[in-house]
Amino acid sequence: MQGREFTEAELRAAVIPGIPDARFFADSEADLLRALPKNDAPWLALSAGGAGGAFGAGLLIGLTQAGKRPQFGVVTGVSGGALIAPYAFVGPAYDAQLREAFTAVLASDIFEAATTPTSLLDTWPLKDTIGKRITPKFLADVAAEHNRGRRLFVVTTNLDAERAVAWDMGAIAAHGGDKALKLFRDVLLASSSIPGLFPPVFFDVEANGKRFREMHADGGMGGQFYVGPDSWLAGTNSQPIPMRQLYLIVNNKITPEFSPPDKDPSLLSVLGLGIAMTVKTAARLEVIAARAAAKRNNIDFKLAVVDADFNAVSRGVIDPDFMKSLFERGLREANGPAPFLAVPPAQPSPKAAAQ
Repeated sequence: MQGREFTEAELRAAVIPGIPDARFFADSEADLLRALPKNDAPWLALSAGGAGGAFGAGLLIGLTQAGKRPQFGVVTGVSGGALIAPYAFVGPAYDAQLREAFTAVLASDIFEAATTPTSLLDTWPLKDTIGKRITPKFLADVAAEHNRGRRLFVVTTNLDAERAVAWDMGAIAAHGGDKALKLFRDVLLASSSIPGLFPPVFFDVEANGKRFREMHADGGMGGQFYVGPDSWLAGTNSQPIPMRQLYLIVNNKITPEFSPPDKDPSLLSVLGLGIAMTVKTAARLEVIAARAAAKRNNIDFKLAVVDADFNAVSRGVIDPDFMKSLFERGLREANGPAPFLAVPPAQPSPKAAAQ
């Protein structure tokens, strides 16, 4: 592929031509602090989860209905959460579109069962779907909120660097024009592009006068959600974390659950179970780390997860009935007395597991 020769130093220095403030490496504390607004509004982090994003969509719309939805100063999204994040950022005026995006979607709106040189499936339908939803008007609304001092970050994984990249979507929107609109859409596509299953997304970048193409894919590889660099989670931050309240929506369960045994397990079923457990374990450990960081820094921590008693079964990668059930669960949780937890849910006890 042309334009794919570059050094590590060039990769570290690369910027988007004409939009130099478009992104930064997500593990850079200094770069994140430079990009952040100076306000005390709560943060919202939206996790990966694919079709599970229906839970987060329902929860946000339910909070609107209940009159309990804050205006978030910072919104972050990873993978499936990246597709919710722009709607969460622009606010309740787009709730109808958010509902449609997660209750009226079909597999044919996301992928085609056709291989590409880099994937088992082709995501041209998802690219088209994003293009229809992220209009010039939507971009202008994101830019307006950015100019008011709010921030929207979407995370992709730079496969060449093996590092997560945080894209400042409001800064991109504020540049305006066709180039910014295309970049905004491409970032959303990249953040949801599972390597091997979906094709990666390539970005034209520039470093020291040289132009080349970076390869980006699913943001979930660098973490199931984004609340800041590793230094914040590890407690090695050089400056106080500029956050007073964190809302974290995990679009998945994070505690183990029993699966009825398959009499004749196949390669795909075994692979699916393994991936599901890996993702769930990663999310649980990240939630524990985020809660510990919040406690150390006196940050009010609010967590929403798919409860263990949710027992609807998905019958495919994109199952409209499953997504509608998950959306309704989020809607009910938001209208209930306690939609958010202060601590992660406990693992099942040996006694409970035996029952």
